[in-house]
Amino acid sequence: MEIKTHNIGTARVAEVISETMLIKNSQDGLELLGNLYYQDFDKTIIYEKNITPEFFDLKTKIAGEILQKFSNYRMRLAIVGDFSKYQSTSIQEFIFESNTGKQVAFVNNVAEALNKLKH
Repeated sequence: MEIKTHNIGTARVAEVISETMLIKNSQDGLELLGNLYYQDFDKTIIYEKNITPEFFDLKTKIAGEILQKFSNYRMRLAIVGDFSKYQSTSIQEFIFESNTGKQVAFVNNVAEALNKLKH
């Protein structure tokens, strides 16, 4: 795993880069969050390919558990990927609602992630 640092004003953004799946369950999400939080990162960018596909099945509750932890620590999160493959109405509505807020964003690329995290 590599962490690329981006700076947005005074905020430090961690772009987590890996060829392997990093988040297989909510505990993995919490460990990643803790690692980044204690390295003084304010915001996180992670790639969809590094998150278990079960995250995108809302019935598993993995997404809710992980995103609640990020919210509790006030760590904003952008997830980069192609989310069109997730066809369920519930996940599409979840993504839409998330993108209207400020805590979590589902975006297509890093530039979009940085722009979303800027505001």
